[in-house]
Amino acid sequence: MANYEYRALDSKRTPKTGVLEAADRRGVLVALRGMGLTPLSVKEVAGGARSRETAKAAGFFSFSKAPAKRMKPAEVLLFTSELADLIEAGMTLGAALNTLANQGDRHSGMCVVATDLKERIVRGEAFSDAVDAHPKTFPAIYGNMVRAGEASGAMVEVLHRLTEHYERTQSMKSKIVSALTYPCIVLGIGVLAVIFAMVKIVPQFMELFKSMGQELPLPTKILMGMSEGMIRYGVFYALGGITLILLFRKWVQGTGRMKWDAFKLKMPLVKGLIAAGAYASLAYTMQTLLSNGVNVLSALRISEETSGNAVIGAELKKARERVTDGTTISGPLAQSGVFPRMMTDMMALGEQTGNLPTALGHIGKRYEAELNRNIKVFTTMLEPILILFVAVVVGFVAIAILSAVFSATSAMGH
Repeated sequence: MANYEYRALDSKRTPKTGVLEAADRRGVLVALRGMGLTPLSVKEVAGGARSRETAKAAGFFSFSKAPAKRMKPAEVLLFTSELADLIEAGMTLGAALNTLANQGDRHSGMCVVATDLKERIVRGEAFSDAVDAHPKTFPAIYGNMVRAGEASGAMVEVLHRLTEHYERTQSMKSKIVSALTYPCIVLGIGVLAVIFAMVKIVPQFMELFKSMGQELPLPTKILMGMSEGMIRYGVFYALGGITLILLFRKWVQGTGRMKWDAFKLKMPLVKGLIAAGAYASLAYTMQTLLSNGVNVLSALRISEETSGNAVIGAELKKARERVTDGTTISGPLAQSGVFPRMMTDMMALGEQTGNLPTALGHIGKRYEAELNRNIKVFTTMLEPILILFVAVVVGFVAIAILSAVFSATSAMGH
């Protein structure tokens, strides 16, 4: 790598000068055109790769390391949509990235990542390689589709399809999250209300009942024991609960992930949401990849990495190994027993007609519609379950207190 000093004109014919690092003079010319500049002169200057390595060793900067900032999926959606619109409007890739890098807060994830992408493009990197340098922001599907767009010259179309993919993914995630938010809030409020009653309200009644010197009914004794235990050992209960949650998360992220993901696909009431969302996401991901020229093996590998479910990912890995032997995709998936018969049959039909992406699109729509139905069923069934839970808890507290009151009243009457 060497440093090159350049003189160029921008779109308004304003002179620009600067220094770029590139492998050769041609790389500088490509980078300048990518920035929307018209080169006038390019000459090599002292201080190329050697000075760069010296500065890097001294810890001043590094050109290859991606910044710590990352974009959230919603920001990636906005970034991809705006980038497609800017390029479609006639901007070069470098100029479009420069525009996005200068939008909003320069310390935001989008601006930081867009700036790094622009700088990598200026140094002569391919856009797909620049994207791959940010794995926490751009998943494997993004880089592979961009690479396919570079090879076919259809970058704008690829970016629009990526936008559609992110919109579908975000829509499905938001539907599942919104369906689970209501019960989590209700359960959280219910737990806090029970804790408050046990710590503040019940002890006041207990002091009154104890002062009467009467034999208390069994429900009242149970309630008193629970209240006293929560007051004395509540901190230890909380610490124990937090410890169990952390251990469970560690188990799920490690050796127990396969078992937990398998259980989620069979969990009562929730399996319809998890399974339908996973199947729709898988179908849409593979459709997007295959429609943009990504080969079957790469599409299966990317789908495996982005499936979000270890059981589905393992079956996709087995299918990828079988495909190398010349078999179809639908065959190994049908034999796994993880995927619905309807899904594998539609994939087999798409393979027979030579139009697998279209079949995958139909599969995605079918399971997205099933996801919507399951969300309605979930919310409809959840309301009476939550009401029953609250009624049992409140009813037990009420019976425990009222039975003690009736017992004391009857004792006073004799």
